[in-house]
Parts: sequence; C-alpha cells; structure tokens
Amino acid sequence: MITKIFNIKNIVTYNPDLDDIIIEDIDSIIIKDKRILHINSKTEDLVINHEIDAKQTLITPGFIDSHTHLIFASNRSNDFLSRVSGKSYLDIAESGGGIKSSIESLRNTTKEELVDKCLKDINNIIKAGTTTIEAKSGYGLTLEDEIKSLEVIKELNQISSIDIIPTFMGAHDFPSESIERDSYIDLVCNEMIPEISRNRLAEFCDIFCEEGYFDHEQTKRICNIAKRNNLGIKLHVDEFKDSNGAYLAGELNAISADHLMKSNIRGLTHMAKNSVVATILPGTTLFLGMSTYANGRQIIDAGCDIALASDYNPGSSTIYSLPIIMALSCLYCGLSVEEAFKGVTYNAAKALHRHSSIGLIKENYFADLLFWDIEEIAEIPYWFNSDRLLMIMKKGSLV
Repeated sequence: MITKIFNIKNIVTYNPDLDDIIIEDIDSIIIKDKRILHINSKTEDLVINHEIDAKQTLITPGFIDSHTHLIFASNRSNDFLSRVSGKSYLDIAESGGGIKSSIESLRNTTKEELVDKCLKDINNIIKAGTTTIEAKSGYGLTLEDEIKSLEVIKELNQISSIDIIPTFMGAHDFPSESIERDSYIDLVCNEMIPEISRNRLAEFCDIFCEEGYFDHEQTKRICNIAKRNNLGIKLHVDEFKDSNGAYLAGELNAISADHLMKSNIRGLTHMAKNSVVATILPGTTLFLGMSTYANGRQIIDAGCDIALASDYNPGSSTIYSLPIIMALSCLYCGLSVEEAFKGVTYNAAKALHRHSSIGLIKENYFADLLFWDIEEIAEIPYWFNSDRLLMIMKKGSLV
C-alpha cells in the first residue's frame, strides 16, 4: 500500500543534523508500510494506491506525550475543591485524598471498566494531536493491581489508534495498609518488577523520589533492580522541594527526570552530562495553583534537552492538550516556540527512546503527521488548543 499526500503548504520539523527547526515547501510525501518512503521525490515509477489532499495545510510530526498517568478509575474533583479552599497538595494527601483515593477506586474497578474509561480518554487525547503517549501504572500498589493496570495498557494498545508506551510505577506512593515501608519496597523489588519484566508488561520503571515518598536510597535500590530486569529508568524529582533529585537522575543514568520545578543548577548540569532528558510539566503547576514553574531557560542553558508533557492524571493535571502545554511553557517557563515544538516532538521521542522512529518528518520514520490550518507553528500555542487541526495521521492512516 503506497499513499501520496499532495497539495501541502509546507512541512515543519526539527532537523537533528542542523540542530534547528526547518520549514520546507514540498510537493508530496510518499508513505509505504506505515513509514515515510520519500519526501518531495518524483513518483512516476511508483504505483500509488491512495492519495490524500492536504488542502494546503501545514504538516508537523504527531505530538508525543512522554508523561501521563492515564490508568485511573475516578476523578478527584473533591481534591480540587479542597485546594481552592486553601489546602496544599500534601495536606490533601495526608487527609486521605490525593494518590491514596485514586488507589482505592482503581482497586475496586474491573479491568474491563478501566479499558472502557481509558479508551474514552484516549479518543479525546487524539483530538488534541497526540499520536504517542506514555502511560504509567501506580494507582494499584499491589502486585495484582499493578499488573492489572499494565494489562489494561496492553489491551488499549491492541484497540487504540495510537501507541501507548507502558511504564511501571509501583513506587508512586506507599499503600495505606499497615505494611512497613521497607517491606513494600521488598515487594516492589522482589515480586513486582521481576513479574512485570518476565511478562514484558512495561518498558520503563518510574519512582516518585520526593520528600514524604521515596528517598534517595530507596530510589537507588528500586532502580538497580529495574535495570537488572531490563527496564529503563524514569524519575519524578524536585517537584515540591529541591532534594537533589536531578543530580540523582544523572547518577542513575535515567532516561528522563520529570517535574524539576525546584532543581538546582548542579543537578541539572549532571543530568546534561549523563544525557538525561529533562521533562517539564507546566500543566501541573497551573492546575495546582502554584506560581513556581520549572525554569526551562535554566534547564536548557545547563545543557539538557527539554521534553514537554501533560502529566495527565486525576489529581494534579487534567490537561491533556499538548498545544496548551506548549503555550504554558512559552508563557511561564521561558521556552521559545521552537523549543516548545521540539519538546513535544523530537525531545519527547528521546524521553521514550523512540527518536529513531517518531518525532520527525523524515524518510524511514513512521508517518505520524498533523495537518494544521495555520501559517506557522507559532499559531499552535497562540490559539491555545487544537481547533486548527484538520487531520491526524497515525502510521500512514488518517485517524
């Protein structure tokens, strides 16, 4: 099956060879077997099976959301009410809300119910231009419920139009049951990770390394076991306080370190030295009513690649639109439009170890494409949403 896209205004994509965003005026894109075969090449020798009129749209790579907590059962609007009444995120957690309330609802929800609920969320996410997402477990905190969450991701991958990359996050919090913290870490390390790895249910392991959650030594132990079981490392760090989490991410050679609102320059430089992608989540800062956004300019100046992600979850960010996240990063994190664009395409792909197959408009890359009724990419964050998005393509097929 060979598809030709024609009548294109231009394409905009990051070019790693030039280290720049490029704009190209082209005649056509040829797609074969889900991948881009040719860009702007003569097609006389090809048998074209299908043609798509781009209608003079600007085409970009599909957006990649490299940090979501998609697998949850119920909303936490009560937490929102508490927060606007003056309580902090940590206050809410200590009073039985927060992550613990999501844990209770997920445990009481069947796998089939979770699949139906999450599929509805995915359909909304697609409409915002996201063609690949990462999704974490972490609202189960038992062997059975963590596996249930990851099996939901596996089933969603079979029925959804987009790709969902699974991350195990049993170290999201400690369960409320009367179990010693060390005993729970034993469970994560000795039972959860080996079982999940054996059944190939996750690619990455993520840990919430933050005061009141998992400390550095606990995080190191879990990460070392995860690495032995062939899981890549991701970390939540320095969201509420600077605990030198960024430095730890560099020490552990994590694939990405996420949040980073309070990270110090020494830690960020160590991340850059060890090629750790810095993922910032400005939607979370906005949703929590906080004023301290991650300092994107400092992170870039330290030498880090910045990815942008939604942190879509029921408690601290119900925003799933990456155009909105781009706008927030430009307004409050010091990023240029070009840096924000790279953050939801190529750098987001790097945060998932997918930068050799998605995140660019390039020959041999998957044909994940967005068709925009705009003149330039500055209009994506300017319009603050995806209503200028006319068509979405995933692996060569219009969604």
